[in-house]
Amino acid sequence: MRRTVFNEDHEAFRETIRDFIAKEVAPVYESWENEGHPPRDFYRKLGALGVFGIEVPEEYGGASESGFKYQAVVTEECARAGVTFGSAGVHTGLVLPYLLEYANEEQKQRWLPGFVSGDIMTAIAMTEPGAGSDLAGITTTAKLSEDGSHYVLNGAKTFITGGVLADLVLVVCRTSPYDPANRRAGLSILCVDTTSEGYAVGRKLKKIGLRTSDTAELSFTDVKVPVSDLLGEEGNAFAYLTHNLVQERLAIAVGAYASAAAAVRFAVQYVKDRKVFGQPVAEFQNTKFTLADCQAQVLAQQAMVDQALELYQQGELTVADAAAAKLFCTESASQVIDKCLQLHGGYGYILEYPIARLYTDNRVFRIYGGTSEVMKTIIAKSLGL
Repeated sequence: MRRTVFNEDHEAFRETIRDFIAKEVAPVYESWENEGHPPRDFYRKLGALGVFGIEVPEEYGGASESGFKYQAVVTEECARAGVTFGSAGVHTGLVLPYLLEYANEEQKQRWLPGFVSGDIMTAIAMTEPGAGSDLAGITTTAKLSEDGSHYVLNGAKTFITGGVLADLVLVVCRTSPYDPANRRAGLSILCVDTTSEGYAVGRKLKKIGLRTSDTAELSFTDVKVPVSDLLGEEGNAFAYLTHNLVQERLAIAVGAYASAAAAVRFAVQYVKDRKVFGQPVAEFQNTKFTLADCQAQVLAQQAMVDQALELYQQGELTVADAAAAKLFCTESASQVIDKCLQLHGGYGYILEYPIARLYTDNRVFRIYGGTSEVMKTIIAKSLGL
């Protein structure tokens, strides 16, 4: 099925990314998995390639390209090769929208050039041990000092992707007392320099998948954050988070679709080469029917993702639309990848085969960015239920 969502510039960029992965990522990817993240200098290579600056205005060193399609190309090419770019997706897909939308001019001048070059890597800290999808339950606090010059930040975060190597972390915290009558009020975002006294990286969490993205626990003990590092307006963070979750969920839908498409590609190649009972696995009717079903699901995911990309480009992708795309693509992808792994037999369980990596990496898609159950709740509300 021919795609029309990408133009010639996107496809030229795709070839650049594909070549870069073949030369700079695939040969060393296993060592990244063993270490738990790429070497820090890898992100500067991505910066030099222009990956981090696509959507950043030219005055800050970027290319001023609007929309999410270039990032979608990166996601698709990484999935195609069975690799990831560490925490780069969080840097551009999650953090950048906040900086572009809510940072003031002084903050943009201070942070965006380093963001583009990869000299400043970023993360966003929302999740806490007791607050995951329920962001209104955040308990990390930031109290304004008596002289009004800085906030004093205290609390803890967990599951923070990019948390080990980050230079700047956007921390969601309470800047006013918790109000049971309005749980969403009083949340703010502070941009925290990770060299600040009292800022600490705890455990680097060991995950079953996405093992090249450093995911960590963070703690804050009387961390002094200048008021000049408040992002946007105090108390408005919940609205900011809700606004940017649309792109986050679109990104997850793209990742799920791309993983499912890659799984079919890997499975087709494998069943043609692998022989059992004297003939290629591809010759069995069960194999043909299974892959035909998988391909149909992939094409359905592709249609939904492409429409969502177009709607997002036009500023028309709603919260419910993004939730539906994430729900359908992540649930469908998990089925496709599982079937494709099954066709690999025992080798599908071995990590040197990319299908195994896709299987474990894909599982979190139904959890982060809001669980599938949360997506269903959002969609149901849009139906008036």
